[in-house]
Amino acid sequence: MPASRLAPFSCFDGHRLVVSGTPEAAALALKQLRADNASGPLLVFDNATGRTHDFDTRGSDAQLLVRVAKAFPAPVEADDGPLVDDASVVPRGRGRPKLGVIAREVTLLPRHWAWLAEQPGGASVVLRRLVEAASRAGADKDRTRRYTERAYHFLQAIAGDLPGFEDAIRVLFAHDRAGLEAALQSWPADVRSHALCLAFDDAVDGDD
Repeated sequence: MPASRLAPFSCFDGHRLVVSGTPEAAALALKQLRADNASGPLLVFDNATGRTHDFDTRGSDAQLLVRVAKAFPAPVEADDGPLVDDASVVPRGRGRPKLGVIAREVTLLPRHWAWLAEQPGGASVVLRRLVEAASRAGADKDRTRRYTERAYHFLQAIAGDLPGFEDAIRVLFAHDRAGLEAALQSWPADVRSHALCLAFDDAVDGDD
């Protein structure tokens, strides 16, 4: 699954994007906005889901960063590669390495077997290709659904009172990019840009 090009978190002061970045950057920005009595509403979004995330910004910056580090621990990697359970390592014998292929019964109609027999590479090769293609198609649909849902959660939280909200949601769920761009044309620039980023994951928000 390709990684999203969006920063993990985004902090908004009303309809203005203040920062997109790490959870630490978003939490510190939120703390500063609260200290400055910003007009708000002050919202931090988890860009993986489009839902709001509230940080406890009490105390010093150092105390805040400790809490964020506990909530979002950095992944640990071994210096010489991924950790491997020694019990799972099986010495390879001589000959051609096994590819993890599992033999199981497949039941097809005669016409299906006849079609497979005409394909280059044999039935097993063709079936594996078909399964891989179907898996990729399913992954694309799942990714589109996730992007649509996170954009919806974002818009519901920040743009419910903007003109044309219902039309924007309708074209969002229709996966109509041109229609969504048209529906958001009169909206605040940062809201429009971030919604399109969430919906299509094809642009990177700025940090100003």
